[in-house]
Amino acid sequence: MPKPGELTFVAPRGAKPPRHLADLSPAERKEAVAELGEQPFRAKQLSNHYFGRMSNDPASWTDIPAVSREKLTGSLLPELMSVVRHVSCDDDATRKTLWKLFDGTLVESVLMRYPDRVTMCISSQAGCGMNCPFCATGQAGLTRNLSTAEIVEQIAAGMRALKSGEIPGGEARLSNVVFMGMGEPLANYNRVLSAIRRLTDPAPDGFGLSQRGITVSTVGLVPAMHRFADEGLSCRLALSLHAPDDELRDELVPVNTRWKVAEVLDAAWNYAEKSGRRISIEYALIKDINDQAWRADLLGRLIKNRRVHVNLIPLNPTPGSKWTASRPEDEREFVRRLQSHGVPTTVRDTRGQEIDGACGQLAAAG
Repeated sequence: MPKPGELTFVAPRGAKPPRHLADLSPAERKEAVAELGEQPFRAKQLSNHYFGRMSNDPASWTDIPAVSREKLTGSLLPELMSVVRHVSCDDDATRKTLWKLFDGTLVESVLMRYPDRVTMCISSQAGCGMNCPFCATGQAGLTRNLSTAEIVEQIAAGMRALKSGEIPGGEARLSNVVFMGMGEPLANYNRVLSAIRRLTDPAPDGFGLSQRGITVSTVGLVPAMHRFADEGLSCRLALSLHAPDDELRDELVPVNTRWKVAEVLDAAWNYAEKSGRRISIEYALIKDINDQAWRADLLGRLIKNRRVHVNLIPLNPTPGSKWTASRPEDEREFVRRLQSHGVPTTVRDTRGQEIDGACGQLAAAG
């Protein structure tokens, strides 16, 4: 992998990402290996190194002949992304990475180490087409969908960093993955689903992470939410609601002009019923916009007695934006009102604010 700042070849815009092992199912890997003139069992060996051992150093793959190693690496493990820079805070326990993809596109991921777990927040698209006005990524617009392997490689890089002790605190395992970085995951449905399979299939087919440790966020693409509910997964679904009334949500989350609050919540309850998982309601508290006590009461009435948890997010303002975080006293009252309706509510840890923590801020800075 090139060092941060090192010049790399950039493909023309519109080119497709090169095929990568993580794009392929186990059966497709065997076919791809056979097409290279290698024995199909090499696919399992290659998968074991990438997914099982989390190794990207072909020199250490001593069970594969050097000639075969070179051929397999060149065809099935191309470099998909390079580090532009890492920025860290919390004594290096939080590290945000700006990646340059093969075509020069920029995306971000964040690794957050806590005493009892390690979470990665990853991107599924470069930019986002949902156009939410308070979101840095939404302001940038959509550049393109990421491939399955471009999604997976963000995780692979984080897992390698944890395994090598690169992140302070000694060797560690990744426990949680949240699709809450750049993009609307359900707008890149097939590749996100494939990435979830790669993350959760047991080694050597995948990384063997628990589906219960994976959270997929959405602004409320109702048909895709119903489709996701039928996949038989036990991932958590996080609904970025941000307003309980259609009038305000039409402004804050423009997709609401197509699927209204009631319809979006019905799709969420359907997912909860089929998956057995609690829905996470994401709600960015914005000063004097959506943080009124009456809106907390309205939200509480809409979701009480449901399998749900509200995650209030103090808005991390983007440079030049009119949107900013709620006053502490308004935040406390919002929490109190929701809890008075019996709704479990927490305020999200505001890690990463000092390193352009809001999704899209690092990419916007370039």
